[in-house]
Amino acid sequence: MSIDIALLHAVVEVAKAGGFREAARVTGSNASRLSDAVRRAEQQLGIRLFHRTTRTVVLTEAGRALMERLQPAMNEVNAALDALNRYRNTPGGTLRLNVPVSATRLVLPALVPEFLRRYPDIQLEIIAESNVQDVFRDGCDAGIRYDERLEQDMVALPIGPRRQRYTAAASPAYLDVHGRPEHPRELIEHRCLRGRYASGNMPDWAFERDGENLSVQVNGPLVVSVGGTVDLAVEAAIAGAGIIYLFENWLAPAIVSGKLEAILQPWWLSFSGPYLYYNDRRLIPAPLQAFIDFVREDNLNRASAG
Repeated sequence: MSIDIALLHAVVEVAKAGGFREAARVTGSNASRLSDAVRRAEQQLGIRLFHRTTRTVVLTEAGRALMERLQPAMNEVNAALDALNRYRNTPGGTLRLNVPVSATRLVLPALVPEFLRRYPDIQLEIIAESNVQDVFRDGCDAGIRYDERLEQDMVALPIGPRRQRYTAAASPAYLDVHGRPEHPRELIEHRCLRGRYASGNMPDWAFERDGENLSVQVNGPLVVSVGGTVDLAVEAAIAGAGIIYLFENWLAPAIVSGKLEAILQPWWLSFSGPYLYYNDRRLIPAPLQAFIDFVREDNLNRASAG
């Protein structure tokens, strides 16, 4: 029995994503095209592969049996195609990274332009979200996270600045009216601009000084989701709405320009920089290997400069 391999790719992507819309989002296709491809695959095979309702797309027993054999085979096909990269002057293909929004602002701008210049045949796709646990969600090859908690078979490679801090700041106008706190506990009496993670968690503000750790439960007039709406909180702080506590490098331009005034500096919390996570038990695609080597080179340059 012969069948168009493109149709089989569509079957695999829909099965992995659990639906046509999600598969379309991951692959950059569209749901109707994938639905038509799956329908044609079923016609050519003469058997139904998915149970479809208006809300769910679930593999049939035959579909599950096919996927058990088909997905490893497709991985081998992709590996064979990727192996062609060794015959290129430079690696080619797509590299998908799953990163927190903060990394797109504080880490990747110093790396991405030079990486793209050096590897013109690589297409880099950045999936930026605020609270994603699975590095490989959306078909990503690797991800950036801020904590080195390794899962089985995962490698954590340092990426970007190795030490970062949170900075507390507010507009001079706000501080002139409400006072300049000299201890983190005084924040209880202030209007604070907070962030909430997608999980619903809204953490207290953590501080440290000379080995003393302090957590303060703050309140205020604005809560933003951690991620894309953080800039709104920054602008609100500049406008005098309250005190913000955020990555130092994120607030640095506003502080340097005088739009924000830093406060409580001896108490700013310091923490480790982020890591690039990937699975070394999987076949590492050529674009990812190129990025790993590029990050390692950047780390060596940082070490020699420091």
